[in-house]
Amino acid sequence: MSDHPDSVAMADRPLAGVLADLGATPAGLDASEARARLERWGVNDVTAVRRRPLWLRFLDRLRNPLLVILLLASGFSAAAGDLYSFAIVVVIVLLSIVLDFVQEVRAETAVEALRRSVGLRAAALRDGRESDLPVEQLVPGDVVRLTAGDLVPADARLMEARDLFVNQALLTGEPYPVEKHAADLPQPAADPSAATNTLFMGTSVISGTGRAVVVRTGRDSLLGGMAHSLAAAPPPTDFEIGVRRFGMLILRVTVFLVLFVLLANVAFHRPWLESLMFAVALAVGLTPELLPMVVTVTLARGALRLAARKVIVKRLTALHNLGAMDVLCTDKTGTLTEARIRLVRHIDWHGRESEAVFRLAWLNSHFESGIRSPLDDAILEHGTIEAADWRKLDEVPFDFERRRVSVLLEGGGGHMLIVKGAPEEILRLSTHYEPSPGTVLAFDAAARARAADLFERLGEDGFRVLGIASRAVGPEQREARVSDETELVFAGFAAFLDPPKPGAAEAVRALSGAGVAVKILTGDNDRVTRHVCRELGIAVTGLMTGDELHALSEEALRARLATTNVFCRLSPPQKQRVLVALKHRGHAVGFLGDGINDAAALHVADVGVSVDSGADVAKDAASLILLEHDLAVLHDGVLEGRRTVENVTKYILMGSSSNFGNMLSMAGAALVLPFLPMLPIQVLLNNLLYDASEIGIPFDHVDPETIRRPVRWDLEHIRRFMLVMGPVSSLFDFLTFYALLALFGAGEALFQTGWFVESLATQCLIIFVIRTRRTPFASRPHPLLAGLSVGAVVLAALVPLSPAGALFGFEPLPPAYFAFLAVTVVTYLGLAEAIKQVFYRTFARRHRPSGSGGRRPLTRPAPTGRVKRLGPPA
Repeated sequence: MSDHPDSVAMADRPLAGVLADLGATPAGLDASEARARLERWGVNDVTAVRRRPLWLRFLDRLRNPLLVILLLASGFSAAAGDLYSFAIVVVIVLLSIVLDFVQEVRAETAVEALRRSVGLRAAALRDGRESDLPVEQLVPGDVVRLTAGDLVPADARLMEARDLFVNQALLTGEPYPVEKHAADLPQPAADPSAATNTLFMGTSVISGTGRAVVVRTGRDSLLGGMAHSLAAAPPPTDFEIGVRRFGMLILRVTVFLVLFVLLANVAFHRPWLESLMFAVALAVGLTPELLPMVVTVTLARGALRLAARKVIVKRLTALHNLGAMDVLCTDKTGTLTEARIRLVRHIDWHGRESEAVFRLAWLNSHFESGIRSPLDDAILEHGTIEAADWRKLDEVPFDFERRRVSVLLEGGGGHMLIVKGAPEEILRLSTHYEPSPGTVLAFDAAARARAADLFERLGEDGFRVLGIASRAVGPEQREARVSDETELVFAGFAAFLDPPKPGAAEAVRALSGAGVAVKILTGDNDRVTRHVCRELGIAVTGLMTGDELHALSEEALRARLATTNVFCRLSPPQKQRVLVALKHRGHAVGFLGDGINDAAALHVADVGVSVDSGADVAKDAASLILLEHDLAVLHDGVLEGRRTVENVTKYILMGSSSNFGNMLSMAGAALVLPFLPMLPIQVLLNNLLYDASEIGIPFDHVDPETIRRPVRWDLEHIRRFMLVMGPVSSLFDFLTFYALLALFGAGEALFQTGWFVESLATQCLIIFVIRTRRTPFASRPHPLLAGLSVGAVVLAALVPLSPAGALFGFEPLPPAYFAFLAVTVVTYLGLAEAIKQVFYRTFARRHRPSGSGGRRPLTRPAPTGRVKRLGPPA
């Protein structure tokens, strides 16, 4: 239990007492004191646990029950005098674990470094000045500054607050933002919702600014107390479920085979200890224990390649979803446009330039303390107004339902409420207008129609538009409320330009060509959005506004999605609704957003994508972070995601077919041979060399045609491939059995040596056939994969000829056997290639579409927006 003060209890105490208890000052901590506190209380991360030493993590791998049984059985063998076998078993087991462990740790370390590079940061006072620090380094006593869009980095007591509204639904379930104040509470707070002077970790700032002193961090925070629920793993992806099911499929068949072989050996009265060791070694060899490492290393390799393309992967499993994504929903600003917004016009209802309109807009943006948008920045950069005579009294912050912000100012001999926001809302709330300075008239139908027509013409010309209005209030009013935003005097419009990005059209075409349909979800009106699409050459196949969407049932919305690619005037809940509807139609959906209002949609999407400059809440919700706000970068990421999934699938197809073939061969050998087809140590050595040959898979190339369309996990295809290709391997194993016994007169040792070499040669070299749909000569593997695969076969052939061969029970093979082996392997690879081609042609015919509703054949490109099932890797 931590000895620094409780967060809610701190809310009841005076601020001076809180600072004294924390040993803190309003100027924050010095760096040396902060380091000491970090050492004392640990990192500020609710999910952080003290990392186990590497040597303990290594020993965890020895807890595999199959390995324990194997080592115990070999220990009994050593006690009976067979020390050589015991030593060799231990060495091979350790080498296998080291091979797996080193690769996985390196991959995890690389991905963790990438994740830290886009970690959340906080503005904290250190050594008397503000510093930008990683959130994990905050300690009790730090003083932090918070603005709209920030995630609250720790439990903290407010020292200053200005129009500060916080969303704390994560902790309290309150659906609406709560206003926070720095004042001491008049009575004790019974729960977090009553602690209005305290901020809690994980909540988010909706509007306003604040300064607070950190009270509790990490697992000692209120959110940390809920760590058991936070630690729950997210729902598994299709890819994770598929990999798990594949592992269980192989495991079940392996258990059946091992029991069968063990019982057969016992029935033939073979030595029980040797039979047990062989059966367990067989289980170790056939179990896809390398699968977790191959998946981790392949995904990590993909994440590193994406980092070079300026895409940071926060969660590795997102790579599969990225490869499967067939619909990308994106905002317009900053993605299709430059996001360099300029104020170019400030006009009254006549369409004439008006300094009065600019003055009102500037005062609103200058005194606004909530969510500052690029439009506010453009207004303030356009010019300067003398604000010394004005004083802010209050503010009604911007929210995405009202779509406006109001500030109450004192100056010019009275009080004035200035409102700025969506033109439709401002026009709706206005009852008067100002045709000339000092003249106010009723906003009749003719004047309203003229203003509405001006707004439409601005939109058609590509301008983003804000409506500006005001209202004089009595001198007694010192607070602003939403209900005050009525009977406004309409002043005019502020018009902005955000030029289209030159490369956006090409990026959209590239994504569409790769089978990813791009849909635009924006809060802008339809006229501006149509103009941008026109400028970029993007065809609007269907457009829906937020009002239209609101009137649709879920079934009607799903029906409209197929023909609609532009959604305008959407609120955050409506964006979320579109994403959910797309997922219900079977799409893998990505969402690209960077604002506070995008967090919910990022959570809902299969692939949440944000940018490094986005709001904290958006980056926290996303699984991918773009270092450049560019669709072209995301297109590279999509292709990399597909490459990653394809490479993982190579190991799956390779392991499933070869393991199934080995199972059939072992079962047949157990029934007909008077001795073990391989010694336990030979099985383990075979497994070690095979595993080593597969390390190059994460680095392998893929054929371009395999990543032209989205890919998804298809366990049924893998099972079918295994059932077809596995028996081909067994056929040549049985041919080898016959040749060894009938042609070479092999005894026990020679038989075991011959099958060891043949088994490893066929297992390793088949990768050149399985890794591509093309012929092996038309698709070049990565040199590392080719070198390791061929090297493992050469080493297997040399071991029996070396002095170490006797330790494994091998004996030299006659030269004629190598000639037989060469012919056998070449014939096997040729037959496997022919069957592979027939398999895919047959598989494609079975899935040839019948009419409009049929499925596309795997050998043909799927249409844009459709997902092809995962075919062979390449």
